[in-house]
Amino acid sequence: MSLACGPAHADRRVALVIGNSAYKSAPKLGNPVNDATLVGGMFKKAGFDSVDVRLDLSASEMRRMLREFAGRSRDAEMAVIYYAGHGIELDGNNYLIPTDATLETDGDVLDETIPVERALFAVEPAKQLRLIILDACRDNPFAKTMKRTLASRAVGRGLAKVEPTSPNTMIAFAAKAGSTASDGDSRNSPFAAALVEHLPKPGLDLRKAFGFVRDDVLKATGYKQEPYVYGSLGGDDVPLVAVKPAATGPQANPQEAVRRDYELALQLGTRDGWEAFLAAYPEGFYANLAKGQLNKIAAEETRAGAEQKAKAAEQEKARLVAERAQKAEQEKAAAAAKAAEEARIAAEKQKQIEQARAEAAEQQRKVAEAAAAKALAEKQAAEKARAELAAKQAAEKAEQAAKPATDRQIPEVENQKVAALSPAPTSTLSAAELAKSVQSELRRVGCLTSAAEGEWTSAAQRSLTLFNKYAGTQFDVKLASSDALDALKAKPGRVCPLVCNFGFKADGDQCVKITCRAGYRVGDDNECEKIPEKKPVATREDSKRRDRDRKQTEAAPSAPQASGQVICNAAGCRPIAKGCRLGTANHPSNPASKIPAEICN
Repeated sequence: MSLACGPAHADRRVALVIGNSAYKSAPKLGNPVNDATLVGGMFKKAGFDSVDVRLDLSASEMRRMLREFAGRSRDAEMAVIYYAGHGIELDGNNYLIPTDATLETDGDVLDETIPVERALFAVEPAKQLRLIILDACRDNPFAKTMKRTLASRAVGRGLAKVEPTSPNTMIAFAAKAGSTASDGDSRNSPFAAALVEHLPKPGLDLRKAFGFVRDDVLKATGYKQEPYVYGSLGGDDVPLVAVKPAATGPQANPQEAVRRDYELALQLGTRDGWEAFLAAYPEGFYANLAKGQLNKIAAEETRAGAEQKAKAAEQEKARLVAERAQKAEQEKAAAAAKAAEEARIAAEKQKQIEQARAEAAEQQRKVAEAAAAKALAEKQAAEKARAELAAKQAAEKAEQAAKPATDRQIPEVENQKVAALSPAPTSTLSAAELAKSVQSELRRVGCLTSAAEGEWTSAAQRSLTLFNKYAGTQFDVKLASSDALDALKAKPGRVCPLVCNFGFKADGDQCVKITCRAGYRVGDDNECEKIPEKKPVATREDSKRRDRDRKQTEAAPSAPQASGQVICNAAGCRPIAKGCRLGTANHPSNPASKIPAEICN
């Protein structure tokens, strides 16, 4: 019996969610635990049979969870792993970092981390879909402090590109290979918030869902972070949450039971009946109507009480008159009778007001029920039409698949005739939305540098012209079309080459400034070249100073000549006095020159 009942309880869709924030050898990450909790809740609301959310796991705990998850994947149609935390790329391979990793050297990566291939192994047994979502492209502090044991060993920025070898396998990165992701300024990262928004939409193919996630993250990060998906699926749509089959028969109105109980209480028309109804249905449209009916009954009770008091007062007045009571007592009884009559009149007016309110509410109820019935009928008719169309398309698809391959080869001319007879699909985007979407895609493939706008500007026309040139297409550049949008979305990466200004060079999808070492500068060919040495150049001031010195030298008297023990000057020659010696002194009119002089101690 256990063998017979086992498959009936097998998990059809299973998910493992891991969020690592509290790293022991690195600063704590703010959002992975929040993101894992959010995504895990999304899988549970999506109706997954098994959702295991684990936070701040060590290396041994991560290995154990992946091993157990591989066992649950054997009988599953879909197996999904979501990881938020630090990751690292080493020599082209990606690794997930547990909270107890230290990674002092690059060799520690093999011992202290979990390879992404281990996660691929865990989802491998699933039959229909194998999905791994990695929100692990954050700026990695371990890579900055890690010692390199081999100079040629490469530690990348972000994660490396992955190409799954198994069919029906997808790996989604929060940021494309070689780039980093933002942790976000709010409680959750932009990537996690977009996942929860689009993945659980019933019937939405995963490829389209991740396309919407990409658009949201690009907008939220100012086009700095672009999520990327690797791997491929077949031709059929693969939604994370299937669409519930459309009902073929008439559907019961969910408010039908409430309406029946309301009409029963309305027939009773008693306080006990309305109080019982409100006890069963305390909120909603019919509860408000019931409260109005209770107000009507309360007004009637107040009016009846006031009328009874007025009658009693009149009887008391008549009794006192009959008994010839004193005048003061008669006046007192008359005043009481008058007050009671006024109270009766006020209660009667209040009753009329409440009755009018109750009648108006009842009229609104009937109108609302009629509108709801009409809307329900229209909805059922639309669902029936969609179900019939889906059944017809499925039958045509099955019939087409049953035909031989030769029968399905229709000439191109016949295809064009069929296309001409088929109704053109109507776009759900407005003209402004379509223009903005096309410009966003042109910006993504590198053909547009300005921001995307709701108007089809001349800059957008030029960018579409560039796309036609490099993609080999011939779209009309004067307007934005859905065909151009589909062609742009089909391009996985840059189409138009990156052109940088002088002094900048291309680095991936960005232009970075060229930095030359000391003694070098950016040359005309946009490469670093050595700065030539400057030769001294004679100036006009230098020439004037030389002419002035020459004239002063020519104007000075001839320098006296000294010879032996005599000294000569313009007046003549004479012997040097005893105890003196021959030396030099500054010229009296030109201090810069020297003349012979007699120096005595």
